[in-house]
Amino acid sequence: MAAAMLRGHFPRISILRRIAYWSFSAMAGRQIKNPALFICDLQEKFRGAIYEFPKVISTAQKMLKASQILNFPVFATTQNKGRLGETCSELGLDAPDGVQTQIHADKTLFSMITPEVRKSISSLESPLSCVILGIESHICVTQTAIDLLHDGHKVYVLADGVSSCNKEEVPIALAQLRHEGAVVTTSESWLYQCMGDANISEFRQIAGLVKETKDSTKDALQTLCKI
Repeated sequence: MAAAMLRGHFPRISILRRIAYWSFSAMAGRQIKNPALFICDLQEKFRGAIYEFPKVISTAQKMLKASQILNFPVFATTQNKGRLGETCSELGLDAPDGVQTQIHADKTLFSMITPEVRKSISSLESPLSCVILGIESHICVTQTAIDLLHDGHKVYVLADGVSSCNKEEVPIALAQLRHEGAVVTTSESWLYQCMGDANISEFRQIAGLVKETKDSTKDALQTLCKI
């Protein structure tokens, strides 16, 4: 990373954000080090096909807001966007007033971990603590998690942030992911693990975000986590 910076080749996230990210990750009390958000294939064509798709979107929106507060990078993919459409517009990825991704890549692989995504990951301090949300839980989410685990990263999967066309696939996928070594958790639990201490400067903003999204979080938990 240092060599790349000396050569003048900088990743897409700004240097100021990167410094804040390093500072945040290095602070004592954090249970989660080097956090990074992976948003898997939340595309327009899936709106009518995925079980409770709006609940997944609401969790993604919350996590994107958290990424701006806690300064962690965001990786996003689309699956064959020529046929399945762009990432859902309400996420605002890479919009002028939205979250700027580390990489926002199209793919044909089911896993998010394409060669270009893996190269982008390599620009960050490793291992990452990767939190995954998106679709489908039993295909692209599962294969992404397994690839990240094989690469030596810590993997968290948000039970209130993943779904599939057939809801019955979800608990089976989560059981497999636990067996593979991923941690199945919730968005709120993960965010509080990221902070680790109510005395940090970001706590009030995250607590405010949790309060702001309490109704949508409750809906997502009662729907997606009761499958």
